[in-house]
Amino acid sequence: MPGVAGIISKRRQELNGNDLECMIAGMMHEKFYISGTYANSRLGVHVGWACHKGTFADCMPVFNDRKDVVLIFAGENFADDDVVRRMGRKSLAADQTNAGYLAHLYEEDKNKFFNRLNGWFSGIVIDLQREEVVLFNDRYAMGRIYYYENEHEFLFASEAKSLLSIRPELRSIDPAGLGELISCGCTLENKSLFGKVSLLPAGSAWSFRQNGKYEKSVYFNRHDWETQDVLEPESFYRRLGETFHALLPRYLQSSNGLGMSLTGGLDTRAILACSKIAPGGMPCYTFGGLGRDTFDVKVARKVASECGHSHEVLRIDETFFANFSSIAEKTVLVSDGYWDVCGAHEVYLNAKARSIAPVRLTGNYGSEVLRSVRNFKASLPDRRLVSDDFAHYVQQAQETFMATSDMNEVSFAVFKEIPWRLYGSLNAAQSQLTVRSPYMDNDLIRLVYQAPADALVGNELMLRLIADNNRILSRITTDMGDGPSRYVWMSLWRKLLRKFLFKLEWYYSSGLPDWMMKINNSARVLRTERMFLGWHRYLFYRLWFQNELSGCVKEILLDKQTRERPYWKKDSLEKMMAKHMSGDGNYTNEINKVLTVELIHRHIINKSCP
Repeated sequence: MPGVAGIISKRRQELNGNDLECMIAGMMHEKFYISGTYANSRLGVHVGWACHKGTFADCMPVFNDRKDVVLIFAGENFADDDVVRRMGRKSLAADQTNAGYLAHLYEEDKNKFFNRLNGWFSGIVIDLQREEVVLFNDRYAMGRIYYYENEHEFLFASEAKSLLSIRPELRSIDPAGLGELISCGCTLENKSLFGKVSLLPAGSAWSFRQNGKYEKSVYFNRHDWETQDVLEPESFYRRLGETFHALLPRYLQSSNGLGMSLTGGLDTRAILACSKIAPGGMPCYTFGGLGRDTFDVKVARKVASECGHSHEVLRIDETFFANFSSIAEKTVLVSDGYWDVCGAHEVYLNAKARSIAPVRLTGNYGSEVLRSVRNFKASLPDRRLVSDDFAHYVQQAQETFMATSDMNEVSFAVFKEIPWRLYGSLNAAQSQLTVRSPYMDNDLIRLVYQAPADALVGNELMLRLIADNNRILSRITTDMGDGPSRYVWMSLWRKLLRKFLFKLEWYYSSGLPDWMMKINNSARVLRTERMFLGWHRYLFYRLWFQNELSGCVKEILLDKQTRERPYWKKDSLEKMMAKHMSGDGNYTNEINKVLTVELIHRHIINKSCP
C-alpha cells in the first residue's frame, strides 16, 4: 500500500540505507507502484516512500525554494482552491492534484501547518533551519503509522511488515492484540498485532531533534469539535448544504482519471445530486456477483443513466475462485492482517476498478457520519474453537471494547469505528487504487458535531438533500425501498419487503444456526439458494468455503502447523471444518478467523526482507 517508512538513528549511513531499502521493498505490492528515498546523515534521518504513479504524492520529495524544508508525504490533501492559488504565487508547481505546494504551505506558517491539512495522510517534515524532523499523520489516523523505538533508533512505516522485515525480534504476535482482532475485527486504541510495535496516535506531530531528544505532540484534540454549540434544525440543514457543495469540488479533481463506485443507496447519490458533473463526465461502476443483479446494481444503473454517465458491473467471477489462494494471501499481506480472508474480494474488485479509473470516489462512511449507523461490535467465535489458554485474551478484548465505546456518536464513528474497524477494508482497496470519500472531510465532520439531537437518525436528512438538489434522482427508489410512492401503503410494503429479503438473505448466507443448517442441507436438492440469494448480497463465503474454495480451505486448515497453533483446539477445528463442508454446520466466521491468522503467520511473521 502507498506510504512512508524511515529510520531516525545515528548508526552508520550504509546500515540505515540497506535497512530502508528492505523496508520499502516490502511495500511495493504492484508493478504500477513507484518509490524513492531521501537521507540526511547530519540529522540521522533516512526516509523512503512508495506510491501509485500519477497520484497526488507522485512528486516526492518536495522542497521549498531555499531547499531548507523537505517534505515526504503519503496520501492526499483536499485544500480549498484559494489556498492552492496563494501557494501558486510562491511556486509555479502549485496544483490541487499535486503535493508540490505543501512545502510552501509549511513554510508559510509552520505552527499551523498540520491543522490546515485535510484528508488521509502521513508524512515527515525535515526542517533543516530548525534542525528538526517531524513525523505526522492525519487527525483520524487513517494514514496509519507503525513505529518501534529503542535507545539506539526510532523506526516507522505505514506497514508493520516493513518493521518486522528488518528486525527479527519484532516478529511475534501480541496475544492481546490477536484477541482483539478475533473478537472485534481490529486492534483497539494504539495497539498493533505485533508485540513491540505500536501505532502513532491520531493527529500526531512528533518532533525529533539532532541531540536525540524528541517530543510527542498532538496537534488536534477532538474536544474542540465536541464542545461546539448545537445548531437549530433549519440552520444545520442550510449549513450542511452549503458545506457539502463547497467541499465536493475538492474530491472531483484528478490528473489521471476519476470513477465512482455507485451504489443503490443514498450516499453516492447525494454526491451526484450536489455536484456539477457534466453528463458522461463520471464513469460509474458497481460491484456484483455471478448470479442475478442485486438491487444495488439495478438502482445504480438507473441513477447513472439519469445522470448521463456510463455504468459497468464489476463481478466476482471464476477467475476469483481460481486464484483465491494468492488473492487471500495478498489481502492479508497488504493490510498487515487487519483485513481477513473473507475480504479478499476487495483486492480483486478494486483491481478491476483501476482499469476504469485509478481514483475511486465513494460514499463510504456517509451512513456512519450522517445517519449514526453503528456496526462496530465485539463478538466471540464459537467457544469450542479457542484454546483454554487463549480464551482469556478474546474475552478481555470484549471488556476493552465496552470500555472504549461509550462516547459521543460522531466521535465513535470517526475516531474509533472508521479508523479501527474499517481501516482494513480501505487498506486493501488502497493497494489497488486511490480511494476518496467526501464524508470524512474536516469541514463536514466539524459541522456534524453541531447537528441537533434527531437530525442524524434515519434517512430523512439525505433524502431531503437529494430532493432539493436533483428532483429526478430523488424519485428513484433506493436498494432498501426508500423513495416516493403514489400511495403510502405501497411505499411501506416495498420497504418491508426489501428489508425482509435483506434479513432472509443474511440468515441464509451467513447466519443460519446448526439446527437450521441440517434442515437446509436435507432440502438442498431443491436448490433453495436460487430463491433466497442475490437480491441484496453478492458475497457468499459460507457456500464458497463449502464448494468453490473447499480445496484451499482444507489445504490450510488440515495442515499440521495450522492445527498446532496455540490459539485453537485442534479437534474442534477439524470437526467444525467437516460439519461446514458437509453442510451440517455454519462455521464461516471460525474458518475465516483461522485462515486469516494462519496467513498472518506465514506471510508476515515468517517473512524476511524481500
